[in-house]
Amino acid sequence: MPLRTRMRTIMRTAMADTIIRRMITLRMIMVTTITAIISMMTAINTTSIATTITTTIIPMLMTTSESAPADQHGGMTADEGAALYRLMTWLSPAFPVGAFSYSSGIEWAVEAGDITDAAALRDWLAAMLAEGSGFCDGAFLAQTHRAASARDEAALREIAELAAAFVPSRERQLETTTQGRAFIEISRSAWTCDGLDGLVSACGDVIVYPVAVGLVSAAHAILLPPAMHAFLHALVSNWISAGSRLIPLGQTDSQRVLAALEPVVVATAKRALGASLDDLASATFRADLASLRHETQYTRLFRS
Repeated sequence: MPLRTRMRTIMRTAMADTIIRRMITLRMIMVTTITAIISMMTAINTTSIATTITTTIIPMLMTTSESAPADQHGGMTADEGAALYRLMTWLSPAFPVGAFSYSSGIEWAVEAGDITDAAALRDWLAAMLAEGSGFCDGAFLAQTHRAASARDEAALREIAELAAAFVPSRERQLETTTQGRAFIEISRSAWTCDGLDGLVSACGDVIVYPVAVGLVSAAHAILLPPAMHAFLHALVSNWISAGSRLIPLGQTDSQRVLAALEPVVVATAKRALGASLDDLASATFRADLASLRHETQYTRLFRS
């Protein structure tokens, strides 16, 4: 091969090698640059995410660590909680006043055929509540509570005597006075209360059940409206308990009767809270007759 041709071949090879090296170097620079850019973007994104998470979580932690207002925890003061606790205890079926032993004449009404099923029991009890002893007992409770709160001993004696005179039969008298005496003695033994003994003495020897509840609840500074509703609920619950054993009724039917009487209880409580002693009246002659006839009933499960 001529020398000139060989030189040209060597020069071309050198130039091609140089170009290839430069291209490789350029590619390496580009790869390095792209890698650096990606790293920077990743760092930026990671920082942004971390900042966002930190920004979001810090207020959440601050919010959850703050103490919630009192109303979010029940909205009751210690005194209100204690009052509710006592009402639920005193007017619970488990409170030992012997209410389960009395039917308020329902036993005779069942034997006489006046009460044969859940519907008849509901109607009978609705009348007793709104137009009979339920309303009268509620009115006596309200008047007693107000007189006891005012420490009006003369009014207390008058209310106690009138309430005892309003009972229509001997067995009903036994029922309400026995429960009244037990209610006062047990609540007084379990909870100390300044001034309760004086209020009890002011009422005299005979204290019926609604008067006893009014006395004790007032002495413990329990508000009248919740005491009224709790009392009427306890009264109705005991009547239904007696009826369910006598008819008999199942537990579900008994609860249906209780639910159906809810508006009657609410309305009776409202009337009793606004009633005076002059508003006392009863129009449930058949229920009063049942309590009288029960005294001579041959077979009896209940004391009234």
